[in-house]
Amino acid sequence: MCAAIRKAVIPAAGLGTRFLPVTRSVPKELLPILDRPMLQYVVEEAAEAGITDVIVVTSPGKEGIAEYFHPRPDLEARLSDDAQLLEKVRSGVDLATVSFVIQEQPLGLGHAVLIGAESGRRRILCHGAAAVAVERVPWELVQNYGVVDSEPSGEGRHRVHGLVEKPPPGTAPSNLSIVGRYLLPARVFDCLERTPPGARGEVQLTDGLALLMEDTAVYACEFEGVRYDGGNPLGLLRASLEYALKREDTRELATDLVRRLAAEL
Repeated sequence: MCAAIRKAVIPAAGLGTRFLPVTRSVPKELLPILDRPMLQYVVEEAAEAGITDVIVVTSPGKEGIAEYFHPRPDLEARLSDDAQLLEKVRSGVDLATVSFVIQEQPLGLGHAVLIGAESGRRRILCHGAAAVAVERVPWELVQNYGVVDSEPSGEGRHRVHGLVEKPPPGTAPSNLSIVGRYLLPARVFDCLERTPPGARGEVQLTDGLALLMEDTAVYACEFEGVRYDGGNPLGLLRASLEYALKREDTRELATDLVRRLAAEL
C-alpha cells in the first residue's frame, strides 16, 4: 500500500497555439473560466484530493503564472476593508505550496513530468501499481486523444495493456480517452529517462508508461463527473457559461443572457 500522496506535477509549458493571438502574451493557463484562471481550478482539484505541494512546469515567457500564485501584500493592503475582495485575492495563494520549474525547450509531456519530478527530488508519487483517469468519448473524436487498450476489471476499472496517442481514424483499440490525471509509481522516472523521443522529437508520457507496463500493473479508472476541455476556445466558453449558470451569484444573470441570445437566433 502506498503512502498518502502530497505532491503533484502540473505540466503548463505548452504554447497555447489554439488560443492565438491572445497567447502571444497571456499564458493559456491564465485564461479565465468566468473569473478564475484555468490553472487555479486544477490546483484546487489537487488540493481537494489532499495535495499540499504542487510543482508547475512552465516555459520561458510564462512568468505570469508564477506571479499569479505569489502573495500580493500591496493589493491586500488596498483592499483591507473589503473581506470579499480580499478572499478573492488570496484564493489562489492559500490552496497549496506552489513551486515552479522551467522547461527550457518543448521536449514533450514526458520530459516535463520528468523535470518536474526531479525538482521535487522524486518524492512525489507512490510506489506500486499505476492508474490513469479515462473518459469515454464519441468514436468520431477518438483520434484527438490518447486512448487505452484495456480489459474491464470491475467497477469502472480497466487493466491497461497498451496506450495509443491520437490513433488514426478506425484504428483505436477503445474509446476510453486519457484525461490528464495520473497516479504513478516512482519507477516511472527511470522509464522516462529511457524513453527515446517520439513524434515531433518529443518524449511522450504514453511511451514512458508503455515501458512501465513491462513490470508494473497499470489501471484505467473511469471518473464520474463533467470534464471541460479548456484546451480550445469553444471548450473554455462552454466551461465559463456552465459555471456561470451554476454559481449562485451569477446564475440569474447568466440564465437571462442565455435566454436572450437563444431568442435572437
